[in-house]
Amino acid sequence: MEYRRRVRLHCGTLTTGLLAGLLLAGCSGGGGGEATEPPGSKNATASSGTRSSPTPTPSPSATGLGFTPDPGRAPKTRAEAERLARAVAAAPVNWGPGFVKRDPYESDPGFWPVLDANCVWQRDPLPATVLATLTRSSELPTQDGKGPIRVAAVVTVHRTAKDADWEMAETLEEALRCPDQQLRQGERITGLLSQGSAFGLLGNATAEDTLTEGGQYYSDELGGPYYYYWMQSRLGQVTVAVSGRGSKGRSGKEVDAALQQGVGQMLSLTEGELEGAG
Repeated sequence: MEYRRRVRLHCGTLTTGLLAGLLLAGCSGGGGGEATEPPGSKNATASSGTRSSPTPTPSPSATGLGFTPDPGRAPKTRAEAERLARAVAAAPVNWGPGFVKRDPYESDPGFWPVLDANCVWQRDPLPATVLATLTRSSELPTQDGKGPIRVAAVVTVHRTAKDADWEMAETLEEALRCPDQQLRQGERITGLLSQGSAFGLLGNATAEDTLTEGGQYYSDELGGPYYYYWMQSRLGQVTVAVSGRGSKGRSGKEVDAALQQGVGQMLSLTEGELEGAG
């Protein structure tokens, strides 16, 4: 991918975790985040203005991943895109036992997260390159003296694979300017470290491209710092993202276990939707 040559990352260690090695850590830059939820949908035209990056080169659809989308299955209208997003986005049962819906549970598919010039997440109307995006929020409630684990899933359906590739490139570049971000009123993440990898690199064996980031989460309600992790992957014209936040008494391993289940199912469902195998 062209964008990986344009982002200045200083690589550290590769850790184990999501999807047998997709948890990547130690590359400085930070970025991504959430607009109420994870950055599964970031735009070339944010609130701060239009970016002027060179056009990235999309990855081939079949490069050993074994994923070849059927053009006849590609969503072409907003209604088709919303149907796919709802079919793919993780529900409480997909994260593991005990997870329930948060309120609000689903976002408006006509808006998506945008990181503004002050590193604050907002929700803006969809750009012309995006058909629909949907966020679903779930949590493992407080129990046995432990705080909640809060997770979110985002599915964004672009008009083309190239448009989705743009989102991945720009998301990684945003990481360089905002290592500390405000998610919503009373919630923030700091010290973000991020990295991107194409299929076959740095443990990515499940998607055409994958971005990951980790940092510390602070909440006026829950305190902090607590574990925070986010991952976004692309298959064809669709990007899927998951994020998880810990709290008192919750380990990073517990959060990772939920994210592993959520993202694994979402990627499998996306393949089925685009290849016609589901």
